[in-house]
Amino acid sequence: MTEYHRPDQKKVQALKDIANKLRINSIKSTNAANSGHPTSCASMAEIMSVLFFNTMKYKATDPADPSNDRFVLSKGHAAPVLYAAWAEAGLFPEERLMTLRKIDSELEGHPVPERQSFVDVATGSLGQGLSCACGMAYTAKHFDKSSYRVFCVLGDGESAEGSVWEAMHFASYYKLDNLVAVFDVNRLGQSQPTSLEHDMETYRKRAEAFGWNTIVADGHDIEALCRAFYEAEISKDRPTCILAKTYKGRGFPDVEDKENFHGKPLGSKGVEIIAHLEKQINSFKHDLRPGAVEATVPEIKDEPVKLSQPPNYKIGDKVATRNAYGTGLAKIGETCDRVVALDCDVKNSTFSQTFKKAFPDRFIECFIAEQNMVGVGVGCATRARTIPFVSTFACFLSRGYDQIRMAGISHSSVNFCGSHVGCSIGEDGASQMALEDLSMFRSIPHCVVFYPSDAVACERSVELAANYKYMTFIRSSRPATHVIYNNDETFEIGKAKVVHQNEKDKVLVVGGGVTLHEALSAAEQLAKENIHIRVMDLFTVKPIDKEGLIEHGRAVGGRIVTVEDHYYEGGIGEAICSAVAELGEFKVHRMAVPRVPQSGPSTALLEMYGISASSIVKKVKAILA
Repeated sequence: MTEYHRPDQKKVQALKDIANKLRINSIKSTNAANSGHPTSCASMAEIMSVLFFNTMKYKATDPADPSNDRFVLSKGHAAPVLYAAWAEAGLFPEERLMTLRKIDSELEGHPVPERQSFVDVATGSLGQGLSCACGMAYTAKHFDKSSYRVFCVLGDGESAEGSVWEAMHFASYYKLDNLVAVFDVNRLGQSQPTSLEHDMETYRKRAEAFGWNTIVADGHDIEALCRAFYEAEISKDRPTCILAKTYKGRGFPDVEDKENFHGKPLGSKGVEIIAHLEKQINSFKHDLRPGAVEATVPEIKDEPVKLSQPPNYKIGDKVATRNAYGTGLAKIGETCDRVVALDCDVKNSTFSQTFKKAFPDRFIECFIAEQNMVGVGVGCATRARTIPFVSTFACFLSRGYDQIRMAGISHSSVNFCGSHVGCSIGEDGASQMALEDLSMFRSIPHCVVFYPSDAVACERSVELAANYKYMTFIRSSRPATHVIYNNDETFEIGKAKVVHQNEKDKVLVVGGGVTLHEALSAAEQLAKENIHIRVMDLFTVKPIDKEGLIEHGRAVGGRIVTVEDHYYEGGIGEAICSAVAELGEFKVHRMAVPRVPQSGPSTALLEMYGISASSIVKKVKAILA
């Protein structure tokens, strides 16, 4: 590494001028939108100037190039200054900034990758950007084995979020020296000063306690920032945290460091402030360009991901789908080196440990920090560098629901597997039982929700998930259940399977996971009394097989029973009701867990909460009575 060379005064002045131009365009664009956060942009103007025109290496004409350095704006409400920086870099005309927040503009109120080629992850729900940046940095160092670096700017207010400190722990533990977190410590929150205001010493102690190379700097001093980013670059085995002391509304007379200006365009006051800022600018033109890209990354083969070998079970074998998840994951790992796995210290329960044993270098232990794990998984998925599978007990994914929601807004291709679902897990009790997870993932746009009912279906769920463009969720079960499908059975997203039928069927019973097996048992019992039911395995709860439901529902006279190891709200029953309600020819009878369960043997709990085979028998008889 070369020695540090101070930028000459010409460059320093050019960077100062760029910072003030960013302020001006932040004012203009938010005024044009009549909404936005110009004061939050102003506090980080020098940080953006130095990053984009002195430190980062990227192709301005191709911001999504996988060799570029990465930038994450965790304080997403400062989006106007990000847009202004890209306009200054020449990605699009400056005039486009005036379309901020307009219905026909890609420059939305907060960063969103689906419409913005220069954004990797959606931000705006605070405290999440650093976790995503950790995923990118880990990917660069361990999967791409590349020299591109990752920069993340956070607000001081969001540092109160626990997820930030989960990410701080993760980054230092894995020695992500290619990661730089910049805290824009501008003292003011939305409605009052932040808890620490400008107590830089406390910030420093906290960052250092988490194992980061920590630098306190004047966030408005161009030379100090240039030096800080250089020191970050030469730091080894530790990520760098730059604590930038700044002022909200910097450079705005009668606004700087004052309360009650958060999230407000400056209106007529902005005209005077712009005139003031223009006087600070020596030249509106400069010859500064992004640093030349030096990193190289492996080429991605655009090929379907397949199991290395078909499922290998015998009809009637008893295998838990959580076990089959690990088997399937290891199999696709053999055929595609982009497949990676993440877990939160329950890998011996989710069976992601099967993948770890096969591919230890492609497994990320995230410890007990689910919010961070979700963000890391999302970061790993950016720019299609990896195909991440994130697993834990499904109930614990609820802790990371906001991160999952934001992943949906990012149109992320991250895959989730939640094990230990429903009351069927038994003696562990309600705190370990996922009874809300179907509802949670069904609500995410584009998310496919798999509910495999045997080991064959689960392995195929993993294979299908790896090839899907957006988010997926695989609901795996703890109890061992019988294998019911042949190893060569084909599965499709959105296509259910009828696993038991008779021309005399009077009721369609739809289940998933353990309740499908209860329904099959009920079918056998009822058949002895010459009562015949058709049994359907949904396979995917979303998208639901509406055509299949209608076809087989009509075949039994419109009588449908849904049975699920989930609460009534948001699960299989409601999914089916939404699919057939408008037709007016079906009557759906729902069976689900009616209240908070308790500890007990799995079979006893299924009976207690009315989702067992005997409960289905009673329901069918009552319907036909």
